[in-house]
Amino acid sequence: MILATLRRIIQEVNAAGDLRQALDIIVQRVKVAMGTDVCSVYLTEPGSNVNVLMATDGLDVSSVGRVKLGARQGLIGLVSRRAEPVNLEEAPLHQAYHFVPETGEQPFHGFLGVPIIRHRNVLGVLVVQKREPHRFSEDEVSSLVTLAAQLAGAITHAEISGGLAGLVTGPEPVERVLKGQPGAPGVAFGEAVVVYPEADLSAIPDRLAEDPQAEEERFLRAVDQVRADLRRINDNIASVLSAEDRALFDAYMMMLSGDTLVNRTLERIRGGTWGAGALRDTIEEHARVFDAMEDEYLRERGADIRDLGRRILVRMKESGRSAEEYPSRTVLVGEELSALKLAEVPAERLVGVVSTTGSGTSHVAILARAMGLVAIMGVDDLPVSRMDGRDIILDGYRGRVYVSPSKAAQHEYRRLEKEEGELTRGLEDMRDLPSVTRDGKRIELHLNAGLLADFASLTAGADGIGLYRTEFPFMVRDRFPSEQDQYENYRKILETFRGRPVTLRTLDIGGDKALPYFPVEEDNPFLGWRGIRITLDHPDIFLTQLRAMLRASEGLGNLRLLLPMISEMSQLDEVMVLLCQAHGEITEEGCSVALPPVGVMVEVPAAVYQADRLAKRVDFLSIGSNDLTQYLLAVDRNNARVAELYDSVHPAVLLAIRNVVEAGARHNRPVSVCGEMAGDPAAALLLLGMGLENLSMSVASVPRIKWVVRSFTLDEARRVFTEAMTMEDTASIRAIANEALEKKGLGGLLRAGK
Repeated sequence: MILATLRRIIQEVNAAGDLRQALDIIVQRVKVAMGTDVCSVYLTEPGSNVNVLMATDGLDVSSVGRVKLGARQGLIGLVSRRAEPVNLEEAPLHQAYHFVPETGEQPFHGFLGVPIIRHRNVLGVLVVQKREPHRFSEDEVSSLVTLAAQLAGAITHAEISGGLAGLVTGPEPVERVLKGQPGAPGVAFGEAVVVYPEADLSAIPDRLAEDPQAEEERFLRAVDQVRADLRRINDNIASVLSAEDRALFDAYMMMLSGDTLVNRTLERIRGGTWGAGALRDTIEEHARVFDAMEDEYLRERGADIRDLGRRILVRMKESGRSAEEYPSRTVLVGEELSALKLAEVPAERLVGVVSTTGSGTSHVAILARAMGLVAIMGVDDLPVSRMDGRDIILDGYRGRVYVSPSKAAQHEYRRLEKEEGELTRGLEDMRDLPSVTRDGKRIELHLNAGLLADFASLTAGADGIGLYRTEFPFMVRDRFPSEQDQYENYRKILETFRGRPVTLRTLDIGGDKALPYFPVEEDNPFLGWRGIRITLDHPDIFLTQLRAMLRASEGLGNLRLLLPMISEMSQLDEVMVLLCQAHGEITEEGCSVALPPVGVMVEVPAAVYQADRLAKRVDFLSIGSNDLTQYLLAVDRNNARVAELYDSVHPAVLLAIRNVVEAGARHNRPVSVCGEMAGDPAAALLLLGMGLENLSMSVASVPRIKWVVRSFTLDEARRVFTEAMTMEDTASIRAIANEALEKKGLGGLLRAGK
């Protein structure tokens, strides 16, 4: 019963136009559901810890917004301070009771208050009261705790959405600051452009109709097509289902033939709303009627109506914007962004990305860094549908999104943007300098690469390619690339870096890198069918890629092969058989090329503990710090809720890397780090102190890390690493490395900590 009630309340709150309406819905519905005389919501003012009465059903409504209780005032302050429920049979007798005359609460005795908590922060207090003395039962307490936990997200979303909605009609824009995870560093000013799944009604953004007549025609055409689809479906199932079972399709046809759904959508379009938005609002208007019904069968009809809406939406086939339609400073905003979505925007118009999912090590963030964009990931309180066209500032150092920023925020970030430009110009001086420590030790700095439009512009300052992600060319096509297509791509990069090593990683799909034409649906993809597991199961795909790589290296001799996701020695054996087969085939065809050095990625714990065995069998080891950190810490790096736990300088990660470095040294095999860790100045200093001589990173990170390398001797780096390894927590380790960088005058590289 509580779940059904909760679901209806959440649906109503999410549909509220602003925060005030959302809170009124909460107090009214919870009061009825709990059978109490009063229900009130107090919200905590950020920074001040003052609890403000924001809505009530049962107390004097004139006190709303006027009654404010400090953190140590009254029972509300007690609940907020303790962050746990307070259940009292006789509230006025409790020592913390604080009588506020203007609320008119003197007749009420039974009291139950529970904190509203979101991401460890107390947002406010949800209170119910009864006239007579009453101690609430455990079931009642559990029910209110459940409601408060679920309402926390709804209140947060309504607060942000309501604030944003108010910007449209309010005299002054209200700045909103949203928190996410830093994805790619920098500061960006831009205009939000919402990216949404075409078949997801809830993700459709608010947008005005540029051509209402064209929108109307597109909608009516889609309705006709869905009618035809339904007739065909009905005919196909006529021999299988009874007339009663086919009633749903008849109901669909009636809705599409009737005036209400179609005409209400047309009215909205003619009122200035674009077609997809008009359809979304009409479908939700109809579905909410059924959502509110008590009868379970009728309530499910709301889902049927939404399904019909999705069918129409698919048929409307929203066409993408032309290049000219993107703002000059575009910031892509969405629940899930992809490499393809980023690639659709002209490079000169794209300045940043904001995603409700992912973290700093998800592949969209990595791609953003490679493209020189600012990225904020994991902004889970982002009201995506109301962001289109908003002016925003991205702080990629701290993971902040400023929506409709104030003049003060604009001024401050213009200053930071200027400072960043000065730092960048200073780093440019490092571009052509050798990467050597102060005592003369050469440290090779290589590039991580994927979708590279102009390799030539990236060669200066780097010693080669440490990781070329071959999956990106696969991801931008609608079919597997041919051997010739792959050959031409690999040949280009090998020729560009002629005389310098180029490490091509074999196809690494799965996890968060899916191909649209080769879908891999799994409940737990990061522990599933991915990397070498897929290519070994599909030797046809693997052999084609190996042949293309070998052919591309003819006459150059700078190819190195890297194998992802190796966890079994037998996998290495299978790869070598296929590599020899591919080499034999192209040799017979007249191609003269030697077998290249072969290395494995150490990115799963199994590889860490088999580092000695692997080092005996391969030519080099490459530590993939992104996945290795994820697997060692059991932290999904794309999950915003736990992203703060993900840090590659965690003691366990450093110990694992040291184990691999020592194994490489025992067998005289070079070891490199090719994850994002290598481009982090603090982490790079620790790797230097550990004995790493080869780091691979994004092109934007090369000058920063070169500056770190040139500022320390090996002995200094070793001392920093030794001291750091005496620490037991990540924050202390990072503080030690940061302090060492600060002492060398490299504080500008650590802006993320400010």
